[in-house]
Amino acid sequence: MTDNSYYKVGRRPWELKGQPDGLVERKRSRVPYTKRHWLKWRDNHNAKTLQRERVLADKKPLWWTLGLGLLLVVTPFLPNSMISVASVFCIYAAINILWTLIVGTAGIFSLATLAVVGMSGYIAAAANVYLGVPWPFMLIIGPLVGFMAGAILAAPSTRLDGLYYALLTMGVAEICRVFVVQLRALTANNGAITQVDSFIPEDWFLQRPGLLLGFGGAFCLLLGALLVWRLVNSERLGLLLRAAKGSREDESFCEAVGIDFRRARLQVFVISSAALGFVGAFYAMYYRSISPSIFSLDQMLLLFAMMVIGGLGRAEGAVIGAAVVTIIDKGMIELGPVRIIIVAAIMLLVTIFAREGLTGAREQFRDFRKRKAGERRARRTEKGGEAMPEEAVDVLDKQELYYRRFNKRLRERLKKMITPELIAEHKDDPLGHHSDALSRVLNYFRRAEMADKYVIMRLKDGEERYRIMAVSGIRGMPPRVVDDKQYDALNDAYHAVFLLRVNDLLES
Repeated sequence: MTDNSYYKVGRRPWELKGQPDGLVERKRSRVPYTKRHWLKWRDNHNAKTLQRERVLADKKPLWWTLGLGLLLVVTPFLPNSMISVASVFCIYAAINILWTLIVGTAGIFSLATLAVVGMSGYIAAAANVYLGVPWPFMLIIGPLVGFMAGAILAAPSTRLDGLYYALLTMGVAEICRVFVVQLRALTANNGAITQVDSFIPEDWFLQRPGLLLGFGGAFCLLLGALLVWRLVNSERLGLLLRAAKGSREDESFCEAVGIDFRRARLQVFVISSAALGFVGAFYAMYYRSISPSIFSLDQMLLLFAMMVIGGLGRAEGAVIGAAVVTIIDKGMIELGPVRIIIVAAIMLLVTIFAREGLTGAREQFRDFRKRKAGERRARRTEKGGEAMPEEAVDVLDKQELYYRRFNKRLRERLKKMITPELIAEHKDDPLGHHSDALSRVLNYFRRAEMADKYVIMRLKDGEERYRIMAVSGIRGMPPRVVDDKQYDALNDAYHAVFLLRVNDLLES
C-alpha cells in the first residue's frame, strides 16, 4: 500500500484537564449574587486510561484573567503617555460593554449612550463645583442621573424601533450638546466645567503617581462594567431576552408562554444607563473637567467603530474593539488625521471579511476549515462509499465498516443488472415468478432499512385507488407523501415503487 492511501484524521483540541478524586466531595464557588460558577467544568470518562477526568468546558474566564492580568502588570512599566492611553482604553471599554448590553442583549438600538454619560458627568461635576458636594458623592449622583435619563429614554423604545429610535436618540445627544454650549453659566469656559474634585490628588495630576492612580480607578471601572455584564446578560434578564431575540415569531412565542420580554428590555436599558451614569461621574473626576465634546458625533462614531470591529453582542468584542480603536486614535496622535482613515479602513475590512467582528473570526475560520476539509474528502471519497477516513476512526463497531463495504460492492453489482428488459419484466408481472437478476434486485430492496422505505396506501376502503408513501422509521411519526399521483391498479403502484427504488439505487 502506498503512502497516498493514508490521510490525516485531525487532532484532539487542546483542553485543560484534571483528575479529581472520586472520594472527595466536590465544592465550587459561585459568582456573587448569581447562580453561576466561576469556571465551567465537565466530568467525563477517558476510554483509554479508564479514569475519571475533569475538563474545562469554557476557557473564556482563563483568557479574561490572562488578558486583564497582563494589562495590569505591564501598564506600570509603560511611559506616561501610554499609561494615559491604557486608562482611556479602560473607560471606553466600560462604556462599550454597557452599550453592548443595550444594543446586543436588550435589542434597543440607542445612540444616546454618550448623552447619558455626558448628562451624568455634567450634573455630578456641577454639584461638586457649584454646590460643594464632595467628590465621593459624585459616584452616587452619577448613577441616579443615569437611572432617570434611562427611564426617560426607555419610554419611546416601546413605540419606536430600529432606525426611528436611533434617530431619536441621536437627536437627544445633539440637543444636550447645544444646550450646554449655549448655557450662559458655562459660556466663559465654552460650555465646559473645570476644577472638578477628583480621587487623584491635585499635586499628582498629570504626574506619574496620578496617572497610575487614575489607571487603577479606570481598571476597577472596567471590572465593574464586566460584572454588570455578567449579572445581566448571564442571568434571568439575559435568558429572557435571548428567548425573544431571533424574530417576530420568537416574540410571539414568548408572549404566548407568559414571558414579558418588553419589560425585561426596559430593565436592562435602565440598569445599563445607571451604570453609564457612574462612568460619567468617573469621567469628570478623572479629567477634573468635562466639556461638550462628550456629546459630539465624532465620539459616538468612534464608539460605533469599536462595536463593529470587535463584534456586537459580546463583552470580549467590546473590549477588543475598544483596544484597537484607542491604540490607533490615542496612541498614534503623531499620524494626525490619517489615524481616522486607518480606523475606517479596519472597520471596512472587518465588515467585509469577518462575519461577527474580530471575536467571530475564530468560529468563521473553523467553519472555513471544515468546509475545505469536506471538499478534500469529497474529492477522494466516492459518493455512497464505505466510510470517510475521519469517520472511520470514530466507529467503535468495526463490523459496521465491513457491512458498509459489502453493501457498496453489492450496490455496484446490482446497478449492472438494471436494464430496460429487467424493468419491462417487472412491469408485466410485479408479483409473479421472476428471473434470477430481478429476484436479486427485489430481495435487496426488501432488506432495506425502514427509514424512508416506500409503502402503498389505499386511499379509501373498497376503492382501487392507491398512493405511494414513505415511512419515517421513527415510532409515532406519520409517513410522508412521495407525490400526488394516484394509481387505479395495485400492480401499477407496485411498479411505481419499484421504479423509485431503482432510481435511488442508481443515484447512490
